[in-house]
Amino acid sequence: MTIPPTPMDTVTLERRIGAGPETVFGFFTDPGKWLSWMGAEGTFAFEPGGSYRTRITGGDVAAGRFITVDPPRRLVFSWGWESGPVAVPPGSSTIEITLAPTSYGTDLRLIHSGLPTPESCEAHAESWQHYVDRLAARAEGGDPGPDTWTRQPEG
Repeated sequence: MTIPPTPMDTVTLERRIGAGPETVFGFFTDPGKWLSWMGAEGTFAFEPGGSYRTRITGGDVAAGRFITVDPPRRLVFSWGWESGPVAVPPGSSTIEITLAPTSYGTDLRLIHSGLPTPESCEAHAESWQHYVDRLAARAEGGDPGPDTWTRQPEG
């Protein structure tokens, strides 16, 4: 079986997590749990068409809308930055999270598509690795510690 190449505008990340899909999915659909692994503050409407807006680091704010909410298997939402160092406007890219049950917990697959440049792909690949590591620690019952990427807005 041949795996198709990843499109140039896409970041794909796979991770095994030692917790069931129901547990992992909860970290994508509960504001307190979401903010325990990514972001400093935010508002979320976890339903198809519902919007979210969250300050990830400093003054960098991500925003978008939920497209598909299918517990505990799949979540799709648009993504972009209202402000920040990477020029990806809100709603201009899409994130698809799939969760598959396994004997050890969950296989998570994150596909972030629609990124405008190789540089934005590289930046988002690094960021998603950082945050999925934090998510896995939380879902497995651990504490990843303070997010060293979260800082107060300047000014």
